[in-house]
Amino acid sequence: MEPGAGPAQAGGPAPIPLAGFELSLVLGGGNALGAYHLGACEALLGAGWEPARLVGTSIGAVTSAILAGNPPERRLAQLRAFWDRACQPEVQGFWPFPGPLRAGFGTSPALAALAGGRPGLFGPRYPGLLSLLPGMPGDRAIRDHRPMARTLRELIDFDLLNSSETRVSIVAVDMEAGEEVWFDNRESRITPEHLLACTALAPLFPPVEIDGRLLCDAGLANNLPIDRIFRTPPGTRSLCIAIDLFSARGGRPETLGETVTRVQDLGFAMQARRAVAVLRRELDLLQRLDPDRPGAILAHLAYRGQETDRALKPFDFSARSLRSRTAQGEADMQAMLERIFHAPQDDSLVYLGPA
Repeated sequence: MEPGAGPAQAGGPAPIPLAGFELSLVLGGGNALGAYHLGACEALLGAGWEPARLVGTSIGAVTSAILAGNPPERRLAQLRAFWDRACQPEVQGFWPFPGPLRAGFGTSPALAALAGGRPGLFGPRYPGLLSLLPGMPGDRAIRDHRPMARTLRELIDFDLLNSSETRVSIVAVDMEAGEEVWFDNRESRITPEHLLACTALAPLFPPVEIDGRLLCDAGLANNLPIDRIFRTPPGTRSLCIAIDLFSARGGRPETLGETVTRVQDLGFAMQARRAVAVLRRELDLLQRLDPDRPGAILAHLAYRGQETDRALKPFDFSARSLRSRTAQGEADMQAMLERIFHAPQDDSLVYLGPA
């Protein structure tokens, strides 16, 4: 369905008058921050907007596969089921502290997850970190994320994913060649192993060998791959909604922990900012060469974080944090749909940045 082709649900934004636009959804990486995807997708799909394309890095690849690998009536339930499994139960009596005080303990859930793993996602690995000690056998990673393959098989119909009308493109990186490696359900079959490769965040998780190439998470190279959408000129005008899990904007850090957190955000978020700048120049030049070339709209959302977030926030699977991220994703997407409704349509690229 084209954006705005169907009626909005009660309480949702009105359909946008953008006949002829093709909707694409680009989902960035960020591990546990991906609960933001859940809320954003609930708002987007709940308003009747159907993506023709899904593009994802890391946890964004998982989200894409779950959405395309389930029938419309089950996809959001299956995505929520993924996060229900990932959720780390809270210790009663630990979290009633007010936000500023709780921030001092902000790394505790993440440390607990890294130490003990998350059932159905990742777990201990031997020798793992012990491989650094003299006399121990060598190893490539600290934790084992192969348990996630079983979870994905339970939540995704891979036959449906690979025959879906929705085009799905997910990306990994060749550790030896330093090249992006793309998997596309229009070109080859996507399997659980491909998703493991796309989420193999080195050195935490081991790289995955596929077709002789040693692959890992592409987050450090292309964490929000919007270029994939605009690489081939579309037959119709493109509306791309890109969901970033790190924000280029943030407060002034006052502590070492806040500084480390801010540096992490900038390291990932600035990739997207550079990609947008390059894209705007390219599309402007192409439209000058071809005035009849269709324009495009890029709507860019970014998870802003919460008061208790720290540098290990991508591994904070606590129920409180996941709920907060989901709620923020839903609210941000609802606001963005309203902005798209009022967006101009006469430029080579209309860019709607994060609020």
